[in-house]
Amino acid sequence: MSYEKVNKLEVWRTLSDGSSIVVGELAQNKQGVYFQYNDNYLDNFSNLSPFNLSFDFTLQLSPKKPHNGLHGAFSDSLPDGWGLLLMDRIFRQAEILPIQVTAMDRLSFIGDRAMGALSFLPVSILHHQDDSQNLTVAELGLQAQAIFDGQTSEVLQALVNAGSSGGARPKAQLYLKGSDNNYCSTKASDGSEAYLVKFTSSQLALGHEEGLCEASYLTMAKRADIDVPKWKLLDAPKSSGATKWLAVKRFDTYLNKNGKEGRFHLHSACGLLDADYRMPSLDYEELIKASSLLCRSPAAGQKMFRRMIFNLFSLNQDDHSKNWAFLQNDHGEWHLAPFYDITFSPSPYNEHATAFAGFGKKPSLKVMQKLAIQANFSNWKQAQHVINEVVEAISSFNMSAQRLGVKPETIRLISKQLENVYQENKTLLA
Repeated sequence: MSYEKVNKLEVWRTLSDGSSIVVGELAQNKQGVYFQYNDNYLDNFSNLSPFNLSFDFTLQLSPKKPHNGLHGAFSDSLPDGWGLLLMDRIFRQAEILPIQVTAMDRLSFIGDRAMGALSFLPVSILHHQDDSQNLTVAELGLQAQAIFDGQTSEVLQALVNAGSSGGARPKAQLYLKGSDNNYCSTKASDGSEAYLVKFTSSQLALGHEEGLCEASYLTMAKRADIDVPKWKLLDAPKSSGATKWLAVKRFDTYLNKNGKEGRFHLHSACGLLDADYRMPSLDYEELIKASSLLCRSPAAGQKMFRRMIFNLFSLNQDDHSKNWAFLQNDHGEWHLAPFYDITFSPSPYNEHATAFAGFGKKPSLKVMQKLAIQANFSNWKQAQHVINEVVEAISSFNMSAQRLGVKPETIRLISKQLENVYQENKTLLA
């Protein structure tokens, strides 16, 4: 197959009514990747990335790092981990080495399948549409698991089209219809809703209970008055080794009143703040500040503080910069994305990927009081009230996990570590 490198791309944005508009153009030469806004977009819409892009007609060169030579707003459209693995399989099948593939090539391959509102034209010749409406979640899940476990190198086109999201776990962006959890499609259709279905593997930290444990954490977070995505558990085939797979409703897309699919622009903290997600490069202090500034709301800082406390006491230490995101509507207004990718996830060194004013674990009372001020609380007692609410919600883990079918030995293991982290940080409570 003759494959030509991508040097120019149009950037498009899907709006709330389902229509699309040109945002601007990306162009690449030896110096790097440049972006220029479209005049019409400048006149009628708002900046995609207020901290790092100038909202004018200038030609803007992207930084070399940390986004593989792209601006953060566009790098967010690329997958990492699982989605990258699937993409590389396709390039290899076309006899193209992944090391020869540029970030612009990858954006062209993604086309309109990215999370969020952005899409890229022209679409790569390696991107093949899959129009099959006879897919089953079980079929895709078993194949995803086989690829993840190294049991096959074959990749279904439907799985590639459904695998453009981030993270290391095998997953698929699918459209599910009502209570029929077996039906799925990689394209929207009447009555279907967009979900991210997370599959399991014996090689994952929590094995085939990954989905059940994440569902337990979503339950606790909602009880702690934190906005979380809607979710449901799908029956997994016995041959998968799992009992359930977790399906999380996508929050970047929705059906508008005319039944068409509208989109929000999705921007991660990684892309917004140029914080490398591969290493500890983010601090809750700057995350709280960015939330208040971007959302133009003191309450946003307080919501981020509440999420920070949840991660601390629930041992979700995989709180890196891609696990925080913001949503922008057509009018340029920003809001915190729902709390996502939350589960029991201790790190090897027992430190968080996002630091607490410089501390990776066991933040002192003085440090937390500093963060509470940054989060716009009027006094420490008000912040302590939030801490107590979150800790009380986390204490319901046993009950939530039992109800969802987590194995007793897994519940005991997690509960023991949750008790340890409570003892380490209980001085923060009133």
